[in-house]
Amino acid sequence: MKLLAFAASSSSKSINKQLATYAASQVQHSDDVEIEILDLNNYELPLFSEDREAELGQPQLAQDFLAKLAQADAIIISFAEHNGYYTSAYKNLFDWTSRINRELYQNKPMVLLSTSPGPRGAKTVLAAASAATPNFAGNVKASLSIPSFYDNFDVEKQVLTNPELIDKLHSALALLN
Repeated sequence: MKLLAFAASSSSKSINKQLATYAASQVQHSDDVEIEILDLNNYELPLFSEDREAELGQPQLAQDFLAKLAQADAIIISFAEHNGYYTSAYKNLFDWTSRINRELYQNKPMVLLSTSPGPRGAKTVLAAASAATPNFAGNVKASLSIPSFYDNFDVEKQVLTNPELIDKLHSALALLN
């Protein structure tokens, strides 16, 4: 199984990337799980517009990102929340990629996550992503918000520490089978 995980964030200190990486490491299958963690900074594109699309066509980085999604058997995305919605880095990449193939998630089983330093755990963006992803051929198996990241995640050890949240995460990840 090839598992693709990434944070919908371009922050070099992204807590959502830490969460996505940890979640991917928890997938309990057999020894043949291949995990790839993407960094959105490797897919930085000009701001999408129809004018830019007419000028540039389908940029190689958008094609490359779409190919990564196609190669995966399952996907984990952890969403950072900016003003209640997607980060501009993710939204821009999503816009470019969805113009190449509207069904960009290609019916892959997905677990959607979110976290933030605050008690809501980026629930607003997670709800938006959970509602929108099926419209782009995302097979959302589960979604989970991790509130108060620094109270529930040991940054030094890179592990989730809250037993209840660990159980919920494992239950969500089990649905990727």
